[in-house]
Amino acid sequence: MGLRRIGSPQRKKSRAKVHRRNAIRKARARLSRDRTMLELVKARPLPYVPGVMSWLSARLDKPASQITQADVDALNASSAS
Repeated sequence: MGLRRIGSPQRKKSRAKVHRRNAIRKARARLSRDRTMLELVKARPLPYVPGVMSWLSARLDKPASQITQADVDALNASSAS
């Protein structure tokens, strides 16, 4: 029993280290995805592919079926400033 407890703090430190490293990577990926999606949204009007609609839905906090072009235009205007 005692030997198993020795590795526990080491595993905990390792998990914390990996978590910090992945948090930085995920933040970069989110920024990159936001830039890409905004470019796609600015390039053409509705309808969009499901991936873009899902991103818009999360961004606008609305179901994808209720997103209108006015919502998308407002998002574009707010992201431009």
